[in-house]
Amino acid sequence: MDKKHFIELHLHLDGSLRPETVWALAREQGISLPAKTKEETDFLMRVPDDCRTLEEYLQRFDMPLLVLQEESALERAAFELVEDLAKEGVDYAEIRFAPQLSLSHGLTQDQVTEAAILGVKKGMAQYPGIRAGLILCCMRGDKNEDLNLQTVETARKYLGDVVCAVDIAGAEGLYGTELFQKVFDRVNEYQIPMTIHAGEAAGPDSMRTALSYGTKRIGHGVAAIQDEALIRELIEKKITLEICVTSNYQTKVVNSIEEHPIHRLFQAGVRVTVNSDNMTASNTDIHKEIRVLKEVLGFTDEEVEKLEEYAWEARFLKD
Repeated sequence: MDKKHFIELHLHLDGSLRPETVWALAREQGISLPAKTKEETDFLMRVPDDCRTLEEYLQRFDMPLLVLQEESALERAAFELVEDLAKEGVDYAEIRFAPQLSLSHGLTQDQVTEAAILGVKKGMAQYPGIRAGLILCCMRGDKNEDLNLQTVETARKYLGDVVCAVDIAGAEGLYGTELFQKVFDRVNEYQIPMTIHAGEAAGPDSMRTALSYGTKRIGHGVAAIQDEALIRELIEKKITLEICVTSNYQTKVVNSIEEHPIHRLFQAGVRVTVNSDNMTASNTDIHKEIRVLKEVLGFTDEEVEKLEEYAWEARFLKD
């Protein structure tokens, strides 16, 4: 790396909307929110201190998704997130979202994706210091295989200078990674880059399944600390883990920040990276996450730079 980078490889659009934008879009669209004021909207979009599970954490996405059903709203949300990241000094970001969650007003996944691409491109045009891409998420579930396969088709169609990969997100503890073989067979058939949420709400076997699909990146992957053989495999295959410390504590992947295994994984030789996951839901950003690494988990400045180097090497948009 020729200069210091601030990189976000793991960042969800719907978990990073500005609360005031959700409030404004709801009023524009005539949508009744659970919140009655702008302040309450902000409160309900952030994870409570007593959050107990990933499933409870994911409820913070319900309200933003209500307003992300129109092309103009998707474009605005994508633009504003690129703007927010640029103003933080982030110079490379991969923003992920699930097109299939924005279909309730009649849009197709292609239309949803085109709107987000437009927002990202407008953001980069206004803030030329940042490069941003989009990762299209399939969703864990038992009734949405057709929607997931359509997401893969959409990713194939738009893969290029903005759309850069496919992921699968959602309730890992309820819908195991092994259920999505057909989806990732198609991803591999089309040679689309991938990252897979695994080892967050499920154990090492979920990560092994993700690796069997051919992924070189895993979202979270904290469960690796439970399995020395898996750690060795991650090192040998140069797999990059997209770790999100604050989020992992909030979803009770770890019982405290101090117990988070990111430093132990790093010291073992695993290619770990630092990410925000959901800037609004987790009330965080890349600088807060780096502060936690240094002040709570014992990372040195040089070690943090190594994490950013790993992230830079693992990015999907290389040119």
